[in-house]
Amino acid sequence: MSQEARRFRRRFRLQRAVSLTLFLGLVALLAWLGHEHPREFDWTYGGRNSLSAESLRLVARIQRPIRIVAWARKDERLRERIRDLVGRYRRANPRIALHFMNPDLAPEEARAEGVEFDGELRIHLGQRSERVTQLTEQAITSALQRLLRSGETRVAFLTGHGERDPLGQANFDLGAFGEVLRKDGIQLQTLNLAVHPQVPRNVQLLVIASPRARLLPGEVAAVRKYVKHGGNLLWLTEPGQPAGLQPLAEDLGLEFLPGRVVDAMTAVFGIKSPEIVLVPRYPSHPITRDLDLMTLFPGVQALRRETREETADARDRDAASTEARWQVRVFLRTLDRAWTETGPLRGEIRFDPGTDEVAGPLDFGFAFTRTLEDPGGKARKAAAKGQGKAEAGTEAPASRTQRVVVIGDGDFLSNRYLGNGGNRDLGVNVVNWLVHADTLISVTPHPAPDQTLDLSRTAQSTIGVVFLFVLPGGLVLAGLWIWWRRRKR
Repeated sequence: MSQEARRFRRRFRLQRAVSLTLFLGLVALLAWLGHEHPREFDWTYGGRNSLSAESLRLVARIQRPIRIVAWARKDERLRERIRDLVGRYRRANPRIALHFMNPDLAPEEARAEGVEFDGELRIHLGQRSERVTQLTEQAITSALQRLLRSGETRVAFLTGHGERDPLGQANFDLGAFGEVLRKDGIQLQTLNLAVHPQVPRNVQLLVIASPRARLLPGEVAAVRKYVKHGGNLLWLTEPGQPAGLQPLAEDLGLEFLPGRVVDAMTAVFGIKSPEIVLVPRYPSHPITRDLDLMTLFPGVQALRRETREETADARDRDAASTEARWQVRVFLRTLDRAWTETGPLRGEIRFDPGTDEVAGPLDFGFAFTRTLEDPGGKARKAAAKGQGKAEAGTEAPASRTQRVVVIGDGDFLSNRYLGNGGNRDLGVNVVNWLVHADTLISVTPHPAPDQTLDLSRTAQSTIGVVFLFVLPGGLVLAGLWIWWRRRKR
């Protein structure tokens, strides 16, 4: 071999060694950069694997550490799904941390947290927490938004008439539900209208929880005035216990049907009392939009919405014409097999046509909404004087939305029944909707234009021949050609 050929080979080997070293160095550099500065790119149509702009704006506001606890068993597919979803939030804000807890290994803690489902999330911010049962961006973003809501939400529970106590521990009371609301950052207080004849201005919601004694006429007038002037109200009523609030029911156009709702078929599910009503599905409403659990209601008062004409009294007619009309929607309804039973609940019970009894389906949950104008700009003047909570340079709205909910049962939120099915979720949804904290952010979905690919038999055969024979054969021929060329040198 000539000296020139040997020199050429040494140069070639050196060049190949340098190239290989540079290539390996480049690969190592890229690996280090990828580990230290990870970047992800979502090339799916509409960015279906990325957070929406609404969620990103919300996550950017987080200034305090948020801890997300995922209660999931050793199911790697479920845990990987949780990591992928929560990881989108963590990449947008490193203050969000994710921890996994196995409910089988920590049953006491899971019971204290109220964990009911495998894969359930608890989002903690300081002393407050939110429960997420659906692994969707909408559910997590809504929970974060509720945790970050500014200001103080005050809910007042009417007292003095044997109502359910939001702090009580008896089966009849609402202590467990009150604890859930406090964890959501809601301030609870009781209100006795005999002591304080007006509902305080800083109360966002008044709750009338199953009073067992009649309200005094002055108290009824105070409640009606509160509703007339735009106050939000949750009224839980019981069969045969309007408690002197018939004038309020008339203001809302509600009628109490006689008797109590029964469902004799609940015995099939092991429920002995026919008074316990099961609701497996719900009419469309924001309160029940994400509720996919069955709820249980012991002792239901059926309600009916009346469409009444204005009275003949000219003064009342003029007053009614100036008030905004209610937009009313039903969100709780029994199954067809239920009916109102007016007789005693012993022995065999059956529906008696031709009497005051009414066959199902029966409505017992109504949501009222109306938009109230701000006559004379009172809210704007209060904001200008510094009495409102509006920021400097902002103007109070010229109108506001009032919300009222009436449910013909209060037992479903009691300490005895709160943990059954979706009772707790329904109660939280009702309160969040009434204080306008239901879903202030609506996450835009990322639809895919084509999620399926339909190929004819000819196309399938062509693809099979190309990938199984043509491409491999082409690679083999190219290799043989290169080998033959090199041998000729």
